Amino acid sequence: MALLALVSVLWAPTVGADPLRAGSSPGTVVASSELPAELWLRGTGSAYRMTYLTTDRHGITPCTGMVFVPPGTPPAGGWPVIAWAHGTVGDSDADAPSVTGVDPQSSDYVSSWLQLGYAVAATDYVGLGTPGVPPYLDGKVAGRSVVDSVRAAREIDADLSSTWMAVGLSQGGQAAVFAAHVATSYAPELDYRGAVANGVPSNIEMVSNWSGPSFPPQGLAGLTVYMSYLIAGVRDAYPELDVDSYLTPVGKQFVDAAPEVPFRQFAAMTGNVSVAQMLSRALDVPALQDALREYLEVPVAGYDRPLLLVQGVTDASVPLPLTEKLVSEMRGAGTNLDYRVYSGGHVGSMYQAGPGQASFVASLIR
Repeated sequence: MALLALVSVLWAPTVGADPLRAGSSPGTVVASSELPAELWLRGTGSAYRMTYLTTDRHGITPCTGMVFVPPGTPPAGGWPVIAWAHGTVGDSDADAPSVTGVDPQSSDYVSSWLQLGYAVAATDYVGLGTPGVPPYLDGKVAGRSVVDSVRAAREIDADLSSTWMAVGLSQGGQAAVFAAHVATSYAPELDYRGAVANGVPSNIEMVSNWSGPSFPPQGLAGLTVYMSYLIAGVRDAYPELDVDSYLTPVGKQFVDAAPEVPFRQFAAMTGNVSVAQMLSRALDVPALQDALREYLEVPVAGYDRPLLLVQGVTDASVPLPLTEKLVSEMRGAGTNLDYRVYSGGHVGSMYQAGPGQASFVASLIR
């Protein structure tokens, strides 16, 4: 892919022939450049595209992203940072937000943080803009991508504070929750205050136990796309499980294409095919179920800073009952959780929650 060639060229002058050489640490900036003006958000004073190092299942690896800085003089101590974790925008390098910009559904929301006086570090996540298969919904990897984006952003712009919050939607809501779970242990040098997570996918590992050729044809909005991305990530993470043996020919075609085909084209490809038509047999095999739990399960305890979860009643992508189950388990485990429900859908509820989220974040920053 053209972007991969560009990234490999950008690495060379900064870190030599081996960007992952011994001594490289998560959050290290491999390359940075000014972000093209057409990708700036409203309220941007300066913006950068970056390639930085993070940690995936195999060790230190490159990741791309963006940094947005408000205009004017920073406050004492520097601009506090919002680490923005985006929702599903695709699985190919062509879909990476650092190439296309913040997705139109979220851009006004992300811009609002800039206008409130926060810098924004926006990761693409591992594999979306860099070599390899994106580990879609692998929260452990995504969470570290979020944390390391803050480290990298502060290396690029010295006016950024060490104080930061994780904020995300959908796939990014899950990433923000996982970032919250490891923030203080993984990056103790940063001043992490808390997280805001909108429309968090959870309990998918429970639903997957019922997946197979008899899976109902009606499902969540975009389910065939999401399932293709998920299976591609799981297949890459667990090659020993022979994931292809669970797929029909069309299912394998979709999973193979998921990391290569841009989102709009992929959605058109999969639009008339159900999840049931992708699967040749049920996924209820113990070894596969164990792997799916390890890959997907959202931690219900172990959070040492405040966490705000937002859910829309009419959300067609993340059903309310699954989030209610997560919230019940978190509260039962003693997690310091603020849970708010709004009438809107997957994206609309995030905008409905915006003013309250701004107050929540401001109270923690103070």
